[in-house]
Amino acid sequence: MAELLTAPSTREPARSRYLPALDGLRGVAIAGVLLFHTGNLPGGFLGVDLFFVLSGYLITDLMLREVAATGRVSLVHFWGRRIRRLLPALATMLAVVTAVVWSLAPPDLVRTALADGPWAQANLYNWHLLAESASYWDRFGTERVFEHLWSIAVEEQFYVVWPLVVLVLARSARAGRNVAIAAGLISLASLALVVVLVDAGDPTRVYIGTDTRAFSLLLGAFAAVPEVRERLRQIVGRHAGSLTVFSAFGIGAIWLIADGVDSPWLYSGGLFAHSLLSALLIVLCAERPDALVSKVFAWRPLRGLGLVSYSLYLWHWPVIVMLSPQVTGLGGWPWTALVLAVSLALAVLSKHLVEDPIRYRAQWARGRRGLIAFAAVMILLAAMWALLPAPAPPVIDVGVL
Repeated sequence: MAELLTAPSTREPARSRYLPALDGLRGVAIAGVLLFHTGNLPGGFLGVDLFFVLSGYLITDLMLREVAATGRVSLVHFWGRRIRRLLPALATMLAVVTAVVWSLAPPDLVRTALADGPWAQANLYNWHLLAESASYWDRFGTERVFEHLWSIAVEEQFYVVWPLVVLVLARSARAGRNVAIAAGLISLASLALVVVLVDAGDPTRVYIGTDTRAFSLLLGAFAAVPEVRERLRQIVGRHAGSLTVFSAFGIGAIWLIADGVDSPWLYSGGLFAHSLLSALLIVLCAERPDALVSKVFAWRPLRGLGLVSYSLYLWHWPVIVMLSPQVTGLGGWPWTALVLAVSLALAVLSKHLVEDPIRYRAQWARGRRGLIAFAAVMILLAAMWALLPAPAPPVIDVGVL
């Protein structure tokens, strides 16, 4: 365990070539989420699904490259890389937002922030919401400053479980084929759970449950298998360009017509189809980086947005809550421009002052010192939730009812 945050070794896979179109797709995904949360694109919440598919694709590609190079998957190195990539920005956001909320926000928001914080830290926030029977669609409002972290929790849970599956399957001589079969079968099982468990009046359970959202991540994992990509090349042939355009426009069309509650078709296969189109688009952009669509997604502003997408996702919702129209007196596009500008500024600061230094340059974040730093951060966050006093709940005089 002392090697949890150890530096990369020669056992790690060779880095894949840089594909700017995939950063551009991240930019599209975060743009959709931002427009959704500011009330400008009802289907923009599907940007989260695009994030899921991208994550499943990229980490599975990384692990299969390691299997090809070494014959195994090093869980210590994998989880260490994930911790260095994700925890610094998340911990910084949790600490700063909690301090600001505790100092300035109304009592209701302070109480929910302190109650929700430990679940966000533990990457179990989605299950916390479900245990409280909190409706994502009806209650996604200013009373929960960390509510957007349900999707981070789903990804983090996937990062714990899926590498274990790949590790077991990597022991076979046909590791790629077995990974593809596992990803495909579990995706179908996850889809079946959606159909069985969905509540048409409030689809929160299937929308934020890890088991019912696993298909998005696993379809990305399926698409990352070299045998699958090779088979796709054979099937698509000369029609790759047309199919890339079709998948991109298909995703765009779904974003334009989808609504979280009033689109029941999403939960009878629509979300699955969207994730399948996303996986197809990712593979085609990766296979044909010189194609027109790939060049469109590699456009510098989109790519730049994608490079800060993680921090931008972390910061945008607290900014929206703290700078609500009621607080700022703004509305419409002026308010949208304000919260996007503040969120982007915080994301850039996070990337250049916190994320990149720790991820790439901080030697103390590796080896035994890295493990100590990780433990210290987790203890300090836990202490913050425990020691900050929460405002007393309002007293209701039942005698006057």
